[in-house]
Amino acid sequence: MEKKDFMKRAIELSIENMDKGGGPFGAVIVKNGEIIAESGNSVTIDNDPTAHAEVNAIRLAAKKLGSFDLTGCDIYASCEPCPMCLGAIYWANISNLYFANNQNDADDIGFSDKFIYDEIAKNYTKRKLKTQNMMREHALKAFDIWKNKQDKIEY
Repeated sequence: MEKKDFMKRAIELSIENMDKGGGPFGAVIVKNGEIIAESGNSVTIDNDPTAHAEVNAIRLAAKKLGSFDLTGCDIYASCEPCPMCLGAIYWANISNLYFANNQNDADDIGFSDKFIYDEIAKNYTKRKLKTQNMMREHALKAFDIWKNKQDKIEY
């Protein structure tokens, strides 16, 4: 299969997903030229705001491979990933990202991420979400333990 075949599948998933009650988004994860995971968006189906197509596909791929590190995998998304999904793609160490629709296309149908990108760029004290840093000194104990833990699995 070629790149365009994987993208066609992601787009097919985005269309099929609407018939299941989900949003118009699909994602496919490929390793060594083979689809290892695919999913649509299931936010409204699962009542889970994190159940975007990309996150769902990452969870399936990680489970299938038995690893949280998806180095060597590519992701094909029917739309440019939102900030959450983009973060998940980076955290999973996915090697390449390909997308079809872009942010402006998503914005045109009511899926705008601009406010999140704007908020992330601000200092936490300036964000719309009231945020307060508290008990840092107490919480640093966990980080000190982690820092000195000899048998930790780094990620």
